[in-house]
Amino acid sequence: MSDVVAKAGQAYMKQLGAHPLRTKAITSGVLAGCSDVVAQKISGVKKLQFRRVLLIMLYGLAYAGPLGHFLHKLMDKIFHGQKGKETTAKKVIVEQLTVSPWNNLMFMMYYGLVVEGRPFGQVKSKVKKDFANIQMTAWKFWPIISWINYEYMPLQLRVLFASSAASCWSGSN
Repeated sequence: MSDVVAKAGQAYMKQLGAHPLRTKAITSGVLAGCSDVVAQKISGVKKLQFRRVLLIMLYGLAYAGPLGHFLHKLMDKIFHGQKGKETTAKKVIVEQLTVSPWNNLMFMMYYGLVVEGRPFGQVKSKVKKDFANIQMTAWKFWPIISWINYEYMPLQLRVLFASSAASCWSGSN
């Protein structure tokens, strides 16, 4: 079994080296889909909503994976050559004050408009009602994940790590 895992890891790293954006996008999409399957099962649905799973996968593929790819490259450019815990803290603060609220807003809009197919007015009302609570909850989880990501993960694995953490975040909400 360990040989299979090792070979899969090597194949993944090879794809990541040859096609980083594509690999991160696909990874994010697959993990988002898996997370939605788990979330649906936890919620007790009798029949899996495949359309929902596919739309959540599309979100990871088309938005979350590419955004993570470019975000982490940008952060390394902004903080080029800077190391240490102070730099990690700055990266976490920048991410949490900019990208975190944006991501939560984008997901709420996408989920309401695309996944649930609700009218814009209803989605806007839901965002107004729930956004602050969702963001405050996110700030209890994501800064820790971001710290680990910036402090210990190599650049090429940060989207994989964040997407894996997002699976836990999404499955628990």
